[in-house]
Amino acid sequence: MSWDEWAGHDATALAGLVRKGEVTPAELAAQAAAGVAKINPAVSAVVEVFGDAVADPVANGTEIAGPFAGVPYFMKDLGPTLKGRLQEMGSKLMRGNRAAADSFLAGRIRKAGLNIIGRSTTPEFGTCSSAENPEVYVTRNPWNTGFTTGGSSAGTGALVAAGVTPISHATDGGGSIRIPAGWNGNIGLKPSRGVFSIAPYGSDLASVVSIQGCHTRSVRDTAAFVDACRGGAPGEFMPYWTAPEPYTSLIRRDPGRLRIALSHEWGDYRAEPALVAELEKAGRLLEGLGHHVEWVVPEVDFRAAFAAQTACYITNFAQTIAALLRAKGLESPPPELVERMNIRIWEAGIGATYSERTAMQAGFNLASRQFGAWFEEWDVILTPITAKPTPAVGTTEYLTIADNPSVQDWFANLWGIFAYTPLCNLAGIPGISLPMGEQANGLPFGIQAIGGLGQDGLLLQLAAQVERALGEWNGGRRPGVHVTAV
Repeated sequence: MSWDEWAGHDATALAGLVRKGEVTPAELAAQAAAGVAKINPAVSAVVEVFGDAVADPVANGTEIAGPFAGVPYFMKDLGPTLKGRLQEMGSKLMRGNRAAADSFLAGRIRKAGLNIIGRSTTPEFGTCSSAENPEVYVTRNPWNTGFTTGGSSAGTGALVAAGVTPISHATDGGGSIRIPAGWNGNIGLKPSRGVFSIAPYGSDLASVVSIQGCHTRSVRDTAAFVDACRGGAPGEFMPYWTAPEPYTSLIRRDPGRLRIALSHEWGDYRAEPALVAELEKAGRLLEGLGHHVEWVVPEVDFRAAFAAQTACYITNFAQTIAALLRAKGLESPPPELVERMNIRIWEAGIGATYSERTAMQAGFNLASRQFGAWFEEWDVILTPITAKPTPAVGTTEYLTIADNPSVQDWFANLWGIFAYTPLCNLAGIPGISLPMGEQANGLPFGIQAIGGLGQDGLLLQLAAQVERALGEWNGGRRPGVHVTAV
């Protein structure tokens, strides 16, 4: 099909063409691979295309009878593993690393009919906000290649925005689905804890904050992905949420009148005025749709919550790095193979005590209970996706190649821009970035809707209502680097 036709179809529509016999999964894969060739020199979003998966989706394990019927899909180079495939985690240390087994979620993705045809870029170990190390790769924003995509689902943000494929894998430990969605004009849902499994290598109980998901360009694609891929593997430590109705049918109906809080003053953090104006504009739209909208600050001890979140990241990442080192017979991170801030995080967190982790867990519990109580009175919190605009490429202060000697100061600086996403991970509650706004530099800007635990369906229902009201996301604009334009 022409590139304009290609870009005009979401994943659900492409699957419909396969079921009608108008196109084959192999033809879809070939076109996506051609899309990579068109846009990747400009944005560096894809690490590898799997030629065998392009040539024969069925041999790749894709169940064509699944709801996505062979739609091409890229796996972020971090998280779920694919047996025998490279997974290098954006790191020189992990070059040549091949997975010994499929993860549980990889099996669910294939069963859903998604054809995994390659790997998308990520910063080293997913630690920071941008896949931007010149010694590895620099992923650029297709709307303006002088700016970052955000991260850590950097490649997915770029390739979905650029029209390579309408759906691609993402992960989120503090905003890594939602931030790149917000800065690239995509839809990015971070689901509730207990929706997608990370078996067999971990569990929601152990990882505490990290969760799986995807980027899409339509709410129905996100809903279909959750419906098809959710659920726990045998032996999970915790129960997994179920929905009384498939989200793909739920989103066809508008939600009732919701109590929506507009909020950007979170503890020590405030959004810049231009971004507050975008939030206010979104609030007026929702008010026009019949919802009650009011400026409210959630009753949460934000300082305690961010302190607990920082402690979690330092100790979690330290153990992640330590496990990778052990597998290679190393006692400490080699400075020529591991980025500077990741080495400092390992040094700061590797000796953490059980008492320190217990204090962290108490902070998580407090914030989770406070959010839970607050959601007894309110349905949705609406925030900007970030407190500051998208940084230019080369803004190293947010990267793990930064020279900042203090891990604590580096994380505190992150919260100054990424104020509104990480506490969803702490509390296990869902948040979705919707491409409703625009920045002064012309880049898209996401508005985040946050719901109570297990209220993923409500957020998708609201998102679908907004989608119908707007007609087109991003005002119908497309980025300059796009399969239709390159």
